[in-house]
Amino acid sequence: MTRKFPLGRKATLGLALATVAVLGACSSDDSSDGGSDLSGSILIDGSSTVAPLLTLAAEDFQIENSGVRVTVGTSGTGGGFEKFCAGETDISNASRPIKDEEIQLCADAGVEYFEMIVANDALTVVVNNENDWATCLTVEQLNKMWAPEAEGTVDNWNEVDPSFPDQALSLFGAGTDSGTFDYFTKEINGEEGASRTDYSPSEDDNVTITGVEGDKGALGYFGYSYYEENADRLTAVEIDGGEGCVAPSAEAVQDGSYTPLARPLYIYIAKEAAARAEVKAFARYFYDNQDSITEEALFVALDDEQKAVEEENLAAIEGA
Repeated sequence: MTRKFPLGRKATLGLALATVAVLGACSSDDSSDGGSDLSGSILIDGSSTVAPLLTLAAEDFQIENSGVRVTVGTSGTGGGFEKFCAGETDISNASRPIKDEEIQLCADAGVEYFEMIVANDALTVVVNNENDWATCLTVEQLNKMWAPEAEGTVDNWNEVDPSFPDQALSLFGAGTDSGTFDYFTKEINGEEGASRTDYSPSEDDNVTITGVEGDKGALGYFGYSYYEENADRLTAVEIDGGEGCVAPSAEAVQDGSYTPLARPLYIYIAKEAAARAEVKAFARYFYDNQDSITEEALFVALDDEQKAVEEENLAAIEGA
């Protein structure tokens, strides 16, 4: 089964998340059920970047396991960890590793967990299709746009580089509760959370794509899979991390040339939840079908080294 998202995955994600929880009931008479006697529910929340990947996995898993109800929310990486450490969810999606303060929050609440990498991503910088000057940007140029000291002072493209035209600069990006925001600011500005505040923030990447598409001088950033689905609406910028200009791609992530904006994506599974049969089965299902799920969802699959590590983690989960 191949799913199409003509309006962009996040344009339809709300509907997908609403329906994924009832797919089990809808498929109870499906001959593909396979006779599974698993039952229960799995609550997932966190990163909006990772959510489409887990949503696709949940849809397929429920077709084969109609007695299990899986719900996937999008509170953002930080919001997801708040729920997870409060014991409100079984699995937390994250577009960055868990922070020290979140580790402590979970520890204080007695929540232990398994950390697993589910895919890789090329965080993608995008500009308007009429922008014919910013085909490649250095980390230094991006820093000049996004650093806290740029607020109120860098408002034109020619202030980023004198070779750029006299064109007003408008910026769109992730909200401050987003793991994408944390990752981008750390890699570009040198400190997690350090950013100018006079930009258009949103947890919904549709806001960014609409903003960039409608403004010749706009620039924004989000996950690679979302760019792939909307490549006709905007232009991806090549990034020069010090070794020359490299376009975002699965190949560039896998060979390590897309720096510094290539990143792993995570899930965190509560050890208490991992003791339940349906959670073990869902984790096994995802990793047994990881290549096909990530390909369909337009994410970058794990490399062989990552797969070997996650197989060990999966064995620990199945032994919990």
